[in-house]
Amino acid sequence: MTKEELYKSLDYVNHSREKRSEMATLISQNPKLVAPLMEIAFAIDDPISNRACWVLEFTAKENLSFIYPHLENFTTNLHRVHFESAIRPVAKICEFLTETYFSKNNIGLKNIMTEKQLERITSACFDWLIGDHKVAAKAYSITSLFQLGHKYDWVHPELQMILEKNYAEGSAAYKARARHAFAKLKKLYS
Repeated sequence: MTKEELYKSLDYVNHSREKRSEMATLISQNPKLVAPLMEIAFAIDDPISNRACWVLEFTAKENLSFIYPHLENFTTNLHRVHFESAIRPVAKICEFLTETYFSKNNIGLKNIMTEKQLERITSACFDWLIGDHKVAAKAYSITSLFQLGHKYDWVHPELQMILEKNYAEGSAAYKARARHAFAKLKKLYS
């Protein structure tokens, strides 16, 4: 499948889990399509980029290692994504990456991911957390930042300060994720 064919196929992907899953299965069966999918995802002013991000998220959920060869491209372009419907899946991929990176069982990603890539994820997650974004991107960012705080000692205090500052105005979902983070932070620093 060419990039052009992939692009046309993405036109048929909608919000339904079924359509996103079908396309992610196609990508999983041909991992060479991850690179063109990412190119489309980071064509940030094209509305189809949102759909590419949805499929990229589903692909990452099933086969996160397919993203590994493209970490430089992914992390370099994080900050450019601006459609809300693209930010959410990209933030979710960051959550997958940070949870995997900091898991005790998976050392593969630790051997691949660079310091600069981790810093880019940290920066993007803070931007999504403090920016005017929907709660899902903020929630995924909270989880990613909590994980990143194990590596960067300045992240946990900053995360706690932001969560405390924005807690009162946060939605129920934001407050729930913040409470969860507060409990974990308290456990770490008590």
